[in-house]
Amino acid sequence: MIIVIDYDAGNTANVLRALEKIGVTAELSADKEKILAADGLILPGVGAYPTAMAELERRGLVAVIKEAVAQGVPLLGICLGMQILTEKGLEHEETDGLGFIPGVCRPIPASKEQPVPHMGWNDLAVKQASPLTDGLDGQAVYFVHSYFTDVPSQYIDVTADYSIEVPAMIHKDNVYGAQFHPEKSGDIGLGILEKFAGLCKA
Repeated sequence: MIIVIDYDAGNTANVLRALEKIGVTAELSADKEKILAADGLILPGVGAYPTAMAELERRGLVAVIKEAVAQGVPLLGICLGMQILTEKGLEHEETDGLGFIPGVCRPIPASKEQPVPHMGWNDLAVKQASPLTDGLDGQAVYFVHSYFTDVPSQYIDVTADYSIEVPAMIHKDNVYGAQFHPEKSGDIGLGILEKFAGLCKA
């Protein structure tokens, strides 16, 4: 069973629908026992870094997620869910994140040609292989974000070009992040979720 973590951060219905489409058993939950018993966790998210962290804290989920990850449970953060995997975010105010991957979430530099938010389909460039990156080089996926994860290169698996080299997928140990929305990225996105589900079974 994969648990999609419920912390009122949006887009959960689309994620659950995508998992159902590929035949994966999943449930939306903030129940601590279910989270600790899960084969895998997905942390979706649309919104602001400080609000997301405050809600996770309010629901008592920060310590639970950290405990599950320490036990080796695979975790996939999507969009805002990937951003809060870092040590801190600079959106509105400086906020401590989950701290699974070293780095800081910063605003994307805007330009006339490339306004913020970065919204729409963008091609991927694989920088290093991970269990989720097979077949992704040159494929297009769907982004909607104004901030990027500024993390050391050894944690960056995939990038997209948008005024800067935007980290599109990051990972460290059993923690993975996708800045784009796999659940809105057609068959390519479904393939990433399938690979993640395969990790959870392993």
